[in-house]
Amino acid sequence: MTEPVEKSQYAVEVRGVRKSYGPLEVLKGIDLVVRPGEVTAIIGPSGSGKSTLLRVLNHLEKVDHGIVRVDGDLVGYKRKGNKLHELSNKEILQQRSRIGFVFQNFNLFPHLTVLENVIEAPISAQRRKRSDVEPEVLALLERVGVADKAHDYPRRLSGGQQQRVAIARALALRPKVILFDEPTSALDPELVGEVLEVIRGLARDGATLVIVTHEVGFAREIADTVVFMDGGVIVEQGTPSEIIDSPREERTKAFLAHVL
Repeated sequence: MTEPVEKSQYAVEVRGVRKSYGPLEVLKGIDLVVRPGEVTAIIGPSGSGKSTLLRVLNHLEKVDHGIVRVDGDLVGYKRKGNKLHELSNKEILQQRSRIGFVFQNFNLFPHLTVLENVIEAPISAQRRKRSDVEPEVLALLERVGVADKAHDYPRRLSGGQQQRVAIARALALRPKVILFDEPTSALDPELVGEVLEVIRGLARDGATLVIVTHEVGFAREIADTVVFMDGGVIVEQGTPSEIIDSPREERTKAFLAHVL
């Protein structure tokens, strides 16, 4: 296994990660690094391991082998001597509060208003004062274009508005990296653009983003690095022009021929 580099060099570092569900190996030795301020887009067919990879980045799924680091820290484990020991549930939740995650199905609490949905995690997970958090959250809701919905419940919002609230909720944690799992797949086509525009804004502002997406045109536009996965492996990775416009591997070419 490659020795990890100095803590400050990578925002996300994945080394030799394997993950199986019973006899099915979903991730087959993944190596991936993301530098601070970069956007990495992960594309590939359904069942290729994209979402599983994203979920191991914040320990929603435990790896069977290998390590994951975010901002230099091991995710889900701490090292004692030569052995790794899993963190407690409390420590894992604390660690996740530094890793934003935007799900494809929003995952908002239906019984809480937009404001309460966004404000809950900084207060409960990060022990911050509501008086400090609330002005910040209202500014985030303004930033993603739903400030006028602060006191509405999720059921009153369109899918695009709900996903923008979910992005604000991730940002409220001041995360080191934000993970997006197919952020537009649950949206009606006419609502996709408004969510992609918010993500474009985050990229322009220098946020570190890892995006699993089927929007290949969007990946070409926004990403510093495009990763093509198939069959639980990274088939190839590089700049958008290298991977989307001039892929080397036949599997990549075949996939792009179907989606472009």
